[in-house]
Amino acid sequence: MPFPYKTVLVTGATSGIGQALVERMLTAGDGIFVIAVGRRQDRLNALVEKFGSDRVATENYDVSDLAGLPAWTAKITKAYPALDCVVLNAGFQQALDFSEPQTVGLSDVTAEINVNYLSPVHAATLFLPHLTALGKPAAVIFVTSGLALVPISRCPNYCASKAALHSLAWTLRSQLQMNPKTQKNVRVIEIIPPAVQTELHTRQGQQKVGLPLEQFTDETWAGLNAEEELDEIMPQILRDMSGHVEDAKRESYKKFAAIFQKQAAAAAASAGSH
Repeated sequence: MPFPYKTVLVTGATSGIGQALVERMLTAGDGIFVIAVGRRQDRLNALVEKFGSDRVATENYDVSDLAGLPAWTAKITKAYPALDCVVLNAGFQQALDFSEPQTVGLSDVTAEINVNYLSPVHAATLFLPHLTALGKPAAVIFVTSGLALVPISRCPNYCASKAALHSLAWTLRSQLQMNPKTQKNVRVIEIIPPAVQTELHTRQGQQKVGLPLEQFTDETWAGLNAEEELDEIMPQILRDMSGHVEDAKRESYKKFAAIFQKQAAAAAASAGSH
């Protein structure tokens, strides 16, 4: 099924996965209009020069500014009333060694959590009223990480922030599916990358590691366009390595969700009978 969303906002759009997704949407030939969000104005300008202002608009905004998000999201939805998909991709990673606590800056810990977890949670919450009111298919797309499934010790705070966002994707999806106002039109999709060859690694002085960015983008775009609507999209290399990790947890989650849904339905029926 072709990607159904036609006005898409992407955060972290000036490098790595975010930029690659923006460019893939703009070259897909599906008439997608993209609002590219990032902090590097020269790279935002380059997107407009390459694709034209009729295809892409840019927003120079720092998504770590949580206090400014309410006014900014209100501005976006007013300027782009057809906005039907929000890709919350912005994030960064840093190596922290908590066994040497004197080397850990607590401001760095807070900044990583703000960008990787709090910012997408705030943004999703602020965009949801608009997406719900559209009355047509809409989506919130979170970009998490394979390290949300199996962490590594080099970047523990990053792993934890992405694990939190992965957990939120599950619970938010369930809430939207159970709510009559949102169950028919608002989806929660999670893109789960393995290590991908982007600036996320090279900015830390690492060699290029992981899946080539183009290959990752190809597999991710195929998942977003799959005939079957996929809630979680991950490249095959990650699925083979870690995709099974949460299978049992997912089954337990579904059972608990079914129990709570029955309890809520029974409570609603009881309240309606009085």
